[in-house]
Amino acid sequence: MIKNVQLKIILILTIIAVILIAGIGAYFVISLQTTYLNLASINNIDVIGSELSATIHNGIMLSIYATLSIIIISVVITIYVITKITMPINRLIDSAKKVATGEDTKIQDNKTSKEVDGIAGALGMVTTELKENLGEISRQKKQIETILLHMTDGIIAFNMDGKIILVNPAATRYLRIMPEDETFEKIFKRLNIEINMEKIIYLDDWTSSEERISIGDKHMNLFFAPLKDEFDRAEGVMVVIQDITEHVKLDNMRKEFVADVSHELKTPITSIMGYADTLLEGEYDKQTQDKFLNVIASEARRMAKLVTDLLSLSRFDNNQVQVQKEEFDLGELVKSCQEKVQIEMDKKKHQVECFVTANVPPVYADKYGIERVVLNVLTNSIKYTKEGGHIKIYVGFVYNDAYIKVIDNGLGIPEEDLTRIFERFYRVDKARTREMGGTGLGLSIAKEILDKNDGSIDIKSEQGKGTEVVIRIPTKK
Repeated sequence: MIKNVQLKIILILTIIAVILIAGIGAYFVISLQTTYLNLASINNIDVIGSELSATIHNGIMLSIYATLSIIIISVVITIYVITKITMPINRLIDSAKKVATGEDTKIQDNKTSKEVDGIAGALGMVTTELKENLGEISRQKKQIETILLHMTDGIIAFNMDGKIILVNPAATRYLRIMPEDETFEKIFKRLNIEINMEKIIYLDDWTSSEERISIGDKHMNLFFAPLKDEFDRAEGVMVVIQDITEHVKLDNMRKEFVADVSHELKTPITSIMGYADTLLEGEYDKQTQDKFLNVIASEARRMAKLVTDLLSLSRFDNNQVQVQKEEFDLGELVKSCQEKVQIEMDKKKHQVECFVTANVPPVYADKYGIERVVLNVLTNSIKYTKEGGHIKIYVGFVYNDAYIKVIDNGLGIPEEDLTRIFERFYRVDKARTREMGGTGLGLSIAKEILDKNDGSIDIKSEQGKGTEVVIRIPTKK
């Protein structure tokens, strides 16, 4: 290999020399011809001979100088190539051969050793720099993969042919992508989305790049954008998938809330206006007037209670409720609440039992708020338990929490409604609840109060068999 390099260098120098000599020869011939033409009009033979002789002499001297210059340059280049390139490489090859054959690899020549060390050092620097660059690329790739893996939003990237080049687990889960769904067309055709990849790439500013879809009980928002390189040229399409299920649910709840409030206010207002207009239209006896006025008063109280509950929820939402915590005995509070609703219990002939476990530590919470929660739970048990039913109340202590457990054998709640009973205005049987004077906000307010006091409320129920409500309140630390 090294010999071939030397031959190539010599061949190149020879070609350069031939070209230079040929050029000098051509120059000499042209100069001679020009001189002859200039002297053609002169009749003096001695002058012509003298001029031609000078021209020939100059050409010969020029050729000699050029030849000597070529020889000197060639020798210098050859010596430099041999000493600086060929010889060190030959020594390196010889050393490698000795290492391969197991011979003594000790380098006797200090100069050779320095050259080999220099080459090895240069190779080492190149190798180190290459490793650092590859390591940096690997770290960046790992970071991007980690980010995509743990993103809650789905990401899919397609190349210009519409084939998937990147997809994260969230996108696979949201769009239910199967192994056979490897192209843009297959995925979105299966989802019944009419969208053109070329329009996204080339007409991004004139086409809609957002779609909203529903898959099962999930709602997703899809955003399409072209992928571009460093020269702002299109390389494909990227799709971002956002799960907006909670946003849709909240929006529906808001609409339902507005509708429920309007309906709940409209009903008592209609009754009040109807009975008031009836009284104004004619003369009625005392008994009829009292009856109408009682209805008006009842509907007014119902409307006032609804407004009060709405204001309470509004204050909770805006963090305007000042919770004044104090230490108190939970057993005494529950017995006091029982006494307040005892008349209602007696009317329906309920058999009520209250058990307070000994050694229940004092609780530290908003006493008025907890009383409101207990009254709401007891009132619900009375309302939805038939005459002659059983209601059991337990007050106890477990771990660091005191608890109140209310168990009845009333109507119960269907399983599908248990997850929504704390929603505002949600009622299992709206007609029955409205007849009993309920607003559908009691449990929502109870949960807000317990959240403010670091407590909790859990409800278990079976339709037709009864309901169990457990309230937990932290004790005094």
